[in-house]
Amino acid sequence: MAEATRTKYRVGGMDCAACATKIENAVGRISGVEEVGASFTAGTMNVVQADVPFIAIERAVRNLGYTLAPADAPPAVPHHHDDHGHDHAKGEQHADLGEDPWWATRKAKLTLASGVALALAYIAGLVVPAIGHWAFLVALLVGLVPVGRRALAGALSGTSFSIDTLMTIAAVGAVIIGATEEAAIVVLLFLVGELLEGVAAGRARASIRGLTHLVPKTALLEENGQTREMPAAMLAIGATIMVRPGDRIPADGVIIEGSSAIDESPVTGESVPKRKTTGDTVFAGTINTDAVLRIRVTATAADNTIALVIRLVEEAQARKAPTERFIDRIARTYTPGVLVAGALVAIVPPLLFGQPWGDWIYKGLAVLLIGCPCALVISTPAAIAAGLSAGARRGLLLKGGAVLEVLRKVTTVAFDKTGTLTAGRPVVTDIVAIGRSEKQVLSLAAALESGSSHPLAVAIVNRARADKASIPPAFGVKALAGKGVVGKVGGEAAFLASPQAAEEGTTMTADQQARIAAFNDEGKTVSVLLADGRVVGLFAIRDEPRPDAAKAIESLAHRGIATLMLTGDNRRTAAAIARNLGIEARAGLLPEDKLRIVRELQARGEVVAKVGDGINDTPALAAADIGIAMGGGTDVALETADAAVLHGRVADIPDMIDLSRTVMGNIAQNLTIALGLKAVFLVTTIIGLTGLWPAILADTGATVLVTANAMRLLGWKGR
Repeated sequence: MAEATRTKYRVGGMDCAACATKIENAVGRISGVEEVGASFTAGTMNVVQADVPFIAIERAVRNLGYTLAPADAPPAVPHHHDDHGHDHAKGEQHADLGEDPWWATRKAKLTLASGVALALAYIAGLVVPAIGHWAFLVALLVGLVPVGRRALAGALSGTSFSIDTLMTIAAVGAVIIGATEEAAIVVLLFLVGELLEGVAAGRARASIRGLTHLVPKTALLEENGQTREMPAAMLAIGATIMVRPGDRIPADGVIIEGSSAIDESPVTGESVPKRKTTGDTVFAGTINTDAVLRIRVTATAADNTIALVIRLVEEAQARKAPTERFIDRIARTYTPGVLVAGALVAIVPPLLFGQPWGDWIYKGLAVLLIGCPCALVISTPAAIAAGLSAGARRGLLLKGGAVLEVLRKVTTVAFDKTGTLTAGRPVVTDIVAIGRSEKQVLSLAAALESGSSHPLAVAIVNRARADKASIPPAFGVKALAGKGVVGKVGGEAAFLASPQAAEEGTTMTADQQARIAAFNDEGKTVSVLLADGRVVGLFAIRDEPRPDAAKAIESLAHRGIATLMLTGDNRRTAAAIARNLGIEARAGLLPEDKLRIVRELQARGEVVAKVGDGINDTPALAAADIGIAMGGGTDVALETADAAVLHGRVADIPDMIDLSRTVMGNIAQNLTIALGLKAVFLVTTIIGLTGLWPAILADTGATVLVTANAMRLLGWKGR
């Protein structure tokens, strides 16, 4: 027997959790397929199978209305044929994306056709009222036939009662009771919703692919003492490359010559550039800020840090169990139950007890109308739409009902540090003036740093402006690699240096050394200011916690939710920030470490929310039960996350969990109203107290009640 292998495929048109479930059910029924997992966010499917031909898997997926290609196949390029039958590729601008723009998809064309048909039906009904019903019936069929076909294909491949089935039954039921116009509108809105899901899923996939743009396309390869430009993707392990100041590093490697500050924020999220020298590791996509480096390549383009992040995100999304639409779960038992109940009411009394057929068929039809899922169909999305709207007004962006459903179950929140618990911008926290006033010391330092874009320089200049300290001109300003910056200000030779560089040029007192050590213990970076060789000031700089961070962590603790800080920063800085906030810290982490910790928490049964703002957070954001991006973070973090806090307030995290609990409570109320009314009228119909019209009114009344109850959520304001 052939050994089972894992194969990865790209699936086109899979835009929601329900799509993924249908595909898994269909492919899972193929003989030889042992395991299947589809991720609609990544647009991929992993299949563990033994000797199953590609054509068999493709046929199963294509029958459901999706496309399939091996993951390593080149992206599909649209073709057209000339008069002689020859193929000509066109649309190259989309070839690198591997999928059509949203407005060219089948879903967009179907939605447009349905909208046009509905508009024409309205016009026809106004001009010739007699044909109004038939015009709306045609408009309904334009949108409903493809949905019905999908429902049938799903039923034949193992998904008997999907959202498509429910939609088809609801529309047909509406036509039976004469509400053809409403049925056509409901189908159009359903198609618009599906289209928007497709656009959102496409944007998320594009943002992940966009990570590749962080790595430069070319590199300066050094051979036999000469440098030449070559594609970065072609770099071999062991090759030597040269990276100039200001350039992005094109490959993972080790520095073999040179010393420079490296901006690693794309990979670690760390806001302050890190000084690196011979023997230190550097990552693809990071930025060399101030000196020429020679680097030996240690990983190919396919295995560099950015490629690893992309792979981790896609794998994490593929492994996340698809959260089924809430309504699908109900439909799976409710819809067939109603159909069976209606049939039994119509058939059993006449067959077994000799009752009149006409009366009981009438009652059976009334049962179907009572069971019409209109109130149920609207109860969940109405509450979710109101909850999402209320959240959005407060800057809480949640990507759909599944997110709201899981948020209320969160037991642990794992925070990134830089840009999440902290503002992401270093600030001057302490100034120690020695023999001069604080403003004089600040003016002198700001004069040296006024032309620099280094985060520590920006912090000093911003503090000078905030304190209204003058910034005089500086002359002959020069950066000394790894040491600091020198220049002349008002006739004085000024040097803003690292503590190590300052000690080389002067003797520091025991008190000054003790102050520096104390600042370092608080996780602060210290710069020493010398004027004509004498120490005149100390500057302590740190990326400070957001003002509401401590209160938010306390608020989560009151709700019984544990908190944890995961950071790429050094242990001393992380410990100092964590002490202030009252949170456990784990430091010095790379993207894969954060992902591993999230997985470990989940293995212990925790429901994990991960909060972050950088590319380095994306694998963990995708793997967590709920990923939450901080506003102002990278596009890819915002796209990968399930939710986003647009105003960057840490206090919005407990608010988001409260919103979830409120919305899910509202949904429970709506389902009780909808099912309760149906139960009452089911009994009264069977015993002959009510007929068709009260049944229809009961369903309409339930719809109005659940909608009104859901609208109460629009008044939610958080704490």
